[in-house]
Amino acid sequence: MSSTEGREVPGAKPPKVAWFATKGSGSNEALRIGFLTGVLSNRVELPFDKTAKLASFFGLWKRIREERPALVVMEGTGIAGGLVCMFVRGFLGIPFVFSSGDAVAPFLSAHHGWAGPLYAWYERLLCRMASGFIGWTPYLTGRALAFGARRAVTAPGWVIGGGAEVPADPRALRKSWGVPDGAIVVGMVGSLMWNHRYRWCYGMDLVLAARKLARNDLVVVIVGGGSGLERLEKAAGDALGKTVFLPGPVPLSRVTEVLQAMDVGSLPQSVDDVGGYRYTTKLPEYAACGLPVITNQIPMAYDIGLEWMWRLPGEAPWDGRYLHALDELLRELDGERIETKRSGIRDLKHLFDQEEQRRRVGAFLEDILDASGRLHPGGRRDRHP
Repeated sequence: MSSTEGREVPGAKPPKVAWFATKGSGSNEALRIGFLTGVLSNRVELPFDKTAKLASFFGLWKRIREERPALVVMEGTGIAGGLVCMFVRGFLGIPFVFSSGDAVAPFLSAHHGWAGPLYAWYERLLCRMASGFIGWTPYLTGRALAFGARRAVTAPGWVIGGGAEVPADPRALRKSWGVPDGAIVVGMVGSLMWNHRYRWCYGMDLVLAARKLARNDLVVVIVGGGSGLERLEKAAGDALGKTVFLPGPVPLSRVTEVLQAMDVGSLPQSVDDVGGYRYTTKLPEYAACGLPVITNQIPMAYDIGLEWMWRLPGEAPWDGRYLHALDELLRELDGERIETKRSGIRDLKHLFDQEEQRRRVGAFLEDILDASGRLHPGGRRDRHP
């Protein structure tokens, strides 16, 4: 008998599972964890506002005390949400599971380096107190286990805003951006948040390369919004609207359409404890659209992208070696090289299949409920081989 069979007790009410995302209600991360927990029949979403973290902390604590769920599931690793999870575990005895697409301490330290030791302590304590961890990559899953998480499962994501089969007219979209007919489009879709520590945001490498590019048949398109957009516009200078196009943000439902209008995608990462653990949230969409990718020499680029990614040298996208290699690549890039990379894209449907991930996570959460004696009011069921 499988691990998910034989669990229902006639007449018993399924255990309640409460979930929330520290990125905020309605965010893509909330959609993710809401879907992954969807196999459970008795769920409740807890509201979270990332712009009012202190109020969200007290709001979560109050709701959990009122709801008394059998399990709390958190998407993200924000300190306000994480402290609530640890408090409900310590004071109310309610187990929690959390999910993350980043190594907690390195990611937070990249923005606030002065608090690095505190973040390292927080990450290890969060893992040790958690009853389970849902990693966006197998690397993060292994890290959480090493830091004391009792159980772990990997769910690398999927195309949240719609599949690659969504009809699109790339030529019309390119024209709306102002891209010349026949031009090669290298671009990216994502959040353009400015990192004050490194004075960088996604897309800056492409903008700098386009400024130096002595060709008019290749353009850069960076789609997204955030605190870095204005800085990208300033960095583009007189190339804006000529070889650099910044259309602004688009809804999740249009991400696939936008990617289908590009020829090459850019997903640079730092070769360290931040980028080295990532797939990035956009990778499933890039893969589904058959888009060759420019990135760094991170584990993901070898494990699942060996034939369809350009792995450029350098420790980060702001590293001079990376920028120089990007300049050279864009100078020589042509249709033949793009098609060679495109033909190397493997079938990754199994890896990024959303229904399979939901089944796996559902079984994982049920096992945690079972191990905690909360699967049904009658206590733990008899284990089957």
